[in-house]
Amino acid sequence: MERKSEIKRKTTETDITLRVILDSTQESAIDSGVPFFDHMLMLLSKHGHLYLDLVCIGDTMVDDHHSVEDIGICLGRAFKKALGDKAGIVRFGDASIPMDDALTMVALDLSGRSFFHLEGVDLRGSIKGYSEELTIEFLRSFAFNAELNLHVKIFYGENRHHIHESIFKALGVALYRAFSIDKKRADEIPSTKGTIV
Repeated sequence: MERKSEIKRKTTETDITLRVILDSTQESAIDSGVPFFDHMLMLLSKHGHLYLDLVCIGDTMVDDHHSVEDIGICLGRAFKKALGDKAGIVRFGDASIPMDDALTMVALDLSGRSFFHLEGVDLRGSIKGYSEELTIEFLRSFAFNAELNLHVKIFYGENRHHIHESIFKALGVALYRAFSIDKKRADEIPSTKGTIV
């Protein structure tokens, strides 16, 4: 059965429509209004086997912050909804992904309990007008709205673009590993409690 969901969210700051399909190789259609972030979401989508159909109309004339953070909220909610009761999923996923000079590790648990931790290279610069801090806001918003436990460790990196590529690729691979179906336990909830809140 296809695991998919759709989210629409409109505020005074953003108007977002998002459709998500898990375990898909279809090329995504992404228009966040923030070009560098579009590129990062395409990487996440490709390596995470996620189809994303995203349109965000945001107040980017003020700042890109609202758009990036609100997309994290919507993607988290859509991802959680697409997972359903989580029967059969592997649940845990991790990946260490290099991008030339940069290396990032992502580990996560689709536990139903929200947590986010990031350490390593300080993301306080900018890439052609994109504030690196927005990546932190996106990851936090996504983790808390998807209700997952997310740990990101940036080991090193010199090129700022490469650092962000390694983050988003690692997140995609880790998510794919976690939401993939364990064929030996396809009907089981992967918890000793019998449920994942």
